[in-house]
Amino acid sequence: MATDKSAPLYHPETLAIRAGRETSPYGEHSQGLFLTSSFTFDTAAEAAALFLGEQEGYTYSRFTNPTVDAFQQRLAAMEGGERAIAAASGMAAIQAVMMACLKAGDHIVASQSLFGSTTNLFIGTLAKFGIDTTFVDGGDLEAWQQARRPETRLFYLETPSNPLTDVFDIKAIADIAHQGEVLLVVDNCFCSPALQQPLALGADLVVHSATKYLDGHGRVLGGAVVGRSELIEPIYLHVRSAGPTLSAFNAWVLLSGLETLHLRMEKQCANALELAAWLESHPAVERVYYPGLPSHPQHALALAQQKAGGAVVSFVVKGGREAAWRVVDSVQLISRTANLGDVKSTITHPASTTHARITPEARANAGIVEGLLRVAVGLEHVDDLKRDLLHGFVA
Repeated sequence: MATDKSAPLYHPETLAIRAGRETSPYGEHSQGLFLTSSFTFDTAAEAAALFLGEQEGYTYSRFTNPTVDAFQQRLAAMEGGERAIAAASGMAAIQAVMMACLKAGDHIVASQSLFGSTTNLFIGTLAKFGIDTTFVDGGDLEAWQQARRPETRLFYLETPSNPLTDVFDIKAIADIAHQGEVLLVVDNCFCSPALQQPLALGADLVVHSATKYLDGHGRVLGGAVVGRSELIEPIYLHVRSAGPTLSAFNAWVLLSGLETLHLRMEKQCANALELAAWLESHPAVERVYYPGLPSHPQHALALAQQKAGGAVVSFVVKGGREAAWRVVDSVQLISRTANLGDVKSTITHPASTTHARITPEARANAGIVEGLLRVAVGLEHVDDLKRDLLHGFVA
């Protein structure tokens, strides 16, 4: 399936199954898995042409592999992008963007509502290389405008954010970025292309932790960046040289995950909406964060730029950390793990796991209170999930 020509003719559900298929001379129907470190050449001239990029083909699996290419092509088609580059994890993908697009003296403006490891990458690793970051309230458009400097090169946001599911106006922030010739990078992990396409809303690059919904079964690590070809090329060159490469096996697993993405997200979102409404009515719960609920501050915006509310529900239980840990320790069905995007529902206490390594001040600014819990809703029957959470609730 030639995604560059036929992609506009097909619905997203079809692209998730058919786009980017690479077949060998054997004509296999299932996606081929190319487990090889390198590829051979018929002549020295062919090798030279391949390494110089004068001829299409494969040389070395650190940067050219048919299975990885198939995953990249399929994800690019699903996101409506020209090209994608895969990486070993979501964080590797984010790091590749920063290393390829920025240099010492450059400036980032980022939403303060970010995954803890992303925050640490900005204030730790990037700061050591002379790249400064200003964190703003992602919903305050004036704050984005005022934080932009002459040396600002990149805006960065998650929407919905991890773990409070804050939803930010991609189009409006893109407009502010582009007024200053700044790139907008959007982490689309919580929605996936099944629910949201940031490129269509004005984003320049989309990053994914493919470990989450793109796989959907908690099997492998992976990451990806999608965007225009001229923006992806330097990121590809960084991955080629630095080597944070997605393995062929993981790409093969992720390709199978993409095939069921739309079906999984539809059901998981429905489960999440029902669970969120139930939690909102429970006397042990102080507050629920879920974009699909009318009580969510950005509910209308979520309806405008997402197809559904997503499958992550965060909520604050009364009683702080002690009460939150009691819920985590009491579940018998839901998995106690910080991962998300799985068909199996998971629960975590963000203040002591995903956001434990950022400063207390940064946690407070991001709204990560001690009573906060995050449930990534899977495909179990929603009544069983409710019953499981009741084990730890004390009204």
